[in-house]
Amino acid sequence: MNDVPKWMWDDDHSVFRDHVGYGPIVWREHYVELELTLGEKHRNRSGIAHGGVIATLIDAAGGFAGCWCPHRDRIRRASTLSLNTQFVSPGRLGRRLVTTGRARAGGKSIFFATMEIVDDEGKLVATGEGVYKYRPGSETSLGVPRDAKVE
Repeated sequence: MNDVPKWMWDDDHSVFRDHVGYGPIVWREHYVELELTLGEKHRNRSGIAHGGVIATLIDAAGGFAGCWCPHRDRIRRASTLSLNTQFVSPGRLGRRLVTTGRARAGGKSIFFATMEIVDDEGKLVATGEGVYKYRPGSETSLGVPRDAKVE
């Protein structure tokens, strides 16, 4: 069940996110769960999930875990500084993946996150760690106006 208010996610349109097809299940301070059902467009030439899809989910979950903003007209943004992904088992087509991200620590402008992906059978698919830098104005939960120009 999705407990993320529609305004919190849909107002921040991302063509890439729409193409890959992932979305939120849970999003709160320091924590996010993203879901994606693997389809044909996600497969590599071996017939399993492309590693880029898995890395995208790991990266997105880390960034969103540190960028929760409770204010309807505001948003927080971050850029990835470093990303490590460990591929544990293949992502099988037709499986629903859930990616969990947790913001673990950080300072005023940088935060660290850990992530993992499991499939709908509870099988671990991948883990990751990331370092993210807040975009100017996103250092606190107040964030910036949603329509603010990104520098």
